[in-house]
Amino acid sequence: MRSVVLAVALGSVTVWAQIPFDRIAHTDQEPSSWLTYSGNYQSHRFSPLTQIDRQNVARLKVAWVYQVRRTGIVETSPIVGDGVMYLTEPPSTVTALDVRTGRPVWTYSPAIPKDVIIIGSPPVNRGVAILGDTVFVGTVHGHLIALDARSGAVRWNVTVDDNKFGYYVTSAPLALDGRIIVGVSGAEAGIRGFLDAYDPATGKRIWRTHTVPAPGEAGSDTWNGDSWKTGGGSAWLTGSYDPALNLVYWGTGNPGPDWNGDLRPGDNLYTCSLIALNPTDGKIKWHFQFTPHDIHDWDANEIPVLFDATIGGRPRKVVAMANRNAFYYVLDRETGEFLSATPYAKQTWAERIDAKGRPIRRPGTEPSVEGTLVFPNIQGASNWPSPSYSPQTGLFYQAAREMGTYFFKGEPSYKPGEAFVAGGGRAVNGDDAWGAIRALEATTGRLKWEFKLITPPMSGVLSTAGGLVFGGTDEGNFFALDAETGKPLWDLQLGGAVRANPISFAVDGKQYVAIAAGYSLFVLALP
Repeated sequence: MRSVVLAVALGSVTVWAQIPFDRIAHTDQEPSSWLTYSGNYQSHRFSPLTQIDRQNVARLKVAWVYQVRRTGIVETSPIVGDGVMYLTEPPSTVTALDVRTGRPVWTYSPAIPKDVIIIGSPPVNRGVAILGDTVFVGTVHGHLIALDARSGAVRWNVTVDDNKFGYYVTSAPLALDGRIIVGVSGAEAGIRGFLDAYDPATGKRIWRTHTVPAPGEAGSDTWNGDSWKTGGGSAWLTGSYDPALNLVYWGTGNPGPDWNGDLRPGDNLYTCSLIALNPTDGKIKWHFQFTPHDIHDWDANEIPVLFDATIGGRPRKVVAMANRNAFYYVLDRETGEFLSATPYAKQTWAERIDAKGRPIRRPGTEPSVEGTLVFPNIQGASNWPSPSYSPQTGLFYQAAREMGTYFFKGEPSYKPGEAFVAGGGRAVNGDDAWGAIRALEATTGRLKWEFKLITPPMSGVLSTAGGLVFGGTDEGNFFALDAETGKPLWDLQLGGAVRANPISFAVDGKQYVAIAAGYSLFVLALP
């Protein structure tokens, strides 16, 4: 398939954006826009807009619908700025839409080889980044591409790493001042994970930071022999950024091989960790490992959420994460100091978390030849879908998954470009699996309320200054809850599974909420 750019003239509509770093860093000054993956660099996924609120949300209607060009799982979280929405379609297509009508302005599809290797994920893309007048997208064949925001024309196209070894990109890049940062997927193929920073003007790589250290590097003693070479540690979801501290926060994935750690004794740094990096040179300032020597595939690629709070009578700059391993963590984001960990979903693998944040494993929960039932399941109590933090309520909203897995242990065998796993899992289905939207006290993880769901969700949540929390279900429902109480206020059946993250924006003084479901993007507003 050849690369395709389709441009459509839209009369007087402004079909280009000028989104400098300063605008992204001060999104609170323009609540009508949605300029980065999680809404702001702190990853709050919170909209300050108030037009849609508790009193009128029941009147919410579909304003327009955009249908994607190719079927597949749609996990996009759009960018909105200067009257244009930029979204991704499966597997790595970028489309610009007029936000007033949903009409396409342009679309670009890279040439994806027929023999592309994608192990550990469906062929999806979760979004783009924008900086200045350029849109940036990662692809399933391991490229990072810069597109002209006005026309969709390619400005540069670089190979992040060779897809024949299993490297690919599904996450939205993070655009900073003079840096486009992107991580890779592929741990299930035995890659050695990393984060890269690129010059937004030229595509030249500025630095690379591996998530699995080589011999002689800090943390290398947590690997045995040559196991680091196939150590995994994908960085497959978008990170967060603190401009004041000039630190980037990024979660990392499972070690390789999955489910059998015999070949890699030790903690296996920096897998299943949160790392804080200096975006200037990529050096790691601190790390915190949630699940040392992971054998259950509990990536720490969840979204790190940054906020300031008083904890124990002391003002703190913190980072919080509802981890896949079923614990909600609060860390000091300046130092990485462990502050607390609280279960937010059923877990049977850890007896407790000690004073330094290290889990004390429960005996007999390792994968076995016969199968060992453990909660949470392989997909975790959380996964890639975004949480939300409301500075208005001080609550952290999480789509929680209540499900177990029979974990099996197998024998690993590494061949470049093939699956490097050693076991697997059989899900516990039926009435034992369910989900919930949970509101947690952000500083402690204490449950304030929950809204139960029929099945474990795979969609993110959005909170708003209108006192609302939006979420979705696998059954196709998109709904709004009272942010203070969890009371259901509105629901709409969209006809397809909701496997995406909602956003909110405004144009011409009117607030909209957008969510992908099935093969379409729905944009809703008050009549």
